[in-house]
Amino acid sequence: MAYVARLKKEYKDRIIAALTEEFGYKNVMQVPKLEKIVVSRGVGAAVADKKLIDHAVDEMTMITGQKAVATMSKKDVAAFKLRKGMPIGAKVTLRGDRMYEFLDRLVTSALPRVRDFQGIKATGFDGRGNYNLGITEQIIFPEINIDKINRINGMDVTFVTSAETDKEAKSLLTELGLPFKKN
Repeated sequence: MAYVARLKKEYKDRIIAALTEEFGYKNVMQVPKLEKIVVSRGVGAAVADKKLIDHAVDEMTMITGQKAVATMSKKDVAAFKLRKGMPIGAKVTLRGDRMYEFLDRLVTSALPRVRDFQGIKATGFDGRGNYNLGITEQIIFPEINIDKINRINGMDVTFVTSAETDKEAKSLLTELGLPFKKN
């Protein structure tokens, strides 16, 4: 039997029915789903030291389980000594089973390791059903060896859903296990 991610199975078995009941969808295809997760990190100090990009790409690859790519600057900015085409960050786009595996690890092992964790803010929605989450330290992920990092950096995690509204997207992400703060 082929491997199926735990959250993907739970989505098909339980979450579709729960969201259909909550919002009264007529068709299963109307139920919002998680389309992709984009994990990105800007490395501003990479203008001076090119090795920082390699470290960022390696850490993102370890965290997500998929090869990260360096992002390039789009224009020249003289104030930052930045040239067009210089590497200034790293990103990974996760889809399918890897996306559900990353979300599972984020919810069950990484977020509980944040100091004084009360839940994530519900203000990160963009009005079109997508959610942005900022993580301040990469050391919350168990894949990162704290002795081998050269500096503590944060990262952004973007959840792209097929939901029409923020309310639908919040219900979907809550069902998938994201711990939102209570008002």
